[in-house]
Amino acid sequence: MSNNSEGRNRFWSVLCKPSARYSLGALLAIGFMLGIIFWGGFNTAMEATNTLEFCVSCHEMRDTVYQEYKKTIHYSNRTGVRAICSDCHVPRDWVHKMARKIQASKEVYGKVMGTIDTPEKFEAKRLQLAENEWKRMKAADSRECRNCHSFEGMNPEAQKQRARKQHELALRDKSTCIDCHKGIAHQKPKGMKEDDE
Repeated sequence: MSNNSEGRNRFWSVLCKPSARYSLGALLAIGFMLGIIFWGGFNTAMEATNTLEFCVSCHEMRDTVYQEYKKTIHYSNRTGVRAICSDCHVPRDWVHKMARKIQASKEVYGKVMGTIDTPEKFEAKRLQLAENEWKRMKAADSRECRNCHSFEGMNPEAQKQRARKQHELALRDKSTCIDCHKGIAHQKPKGMKEDDE
């Protein structure tokens, strides 16, 4: 028998052999329960970071972009449907949500390390942060926008002529929402290039 197969057999023997104190069934049950507790805690923490309260808990967000958002149709409208930060900035499906949470940890790092810990520093980096977000949204074909909005769900006859024409062109050219709707919930940053507007 080769050393490789001996090592494999020894590994499976140790893995399958019950503990001297506990049965394999007890160990599996304990592991299963700990897994449920861990997953529940992890999921609860992830969902807690998707709340409006969490998003505006630092004064940089509360005093800048939150104030802008409160003046938009996403905050207050005739139907009473409100989109919160996570509706636009966090994907719903698990894989993309985790990738976005990892990406967002850089923003939390910036807050902790002091690079965006005041409204003034936030404003100084605002264009860079916005461009990063626009790039992410474009790469995802405005997935978060499409959770609520779709070309198929639009009633072109109810739109103003200019909007109808722009949506027809966007559909034809396979444009995505963020190509035209930068600044839909926040002010456009100072220093934007002409092709960004």
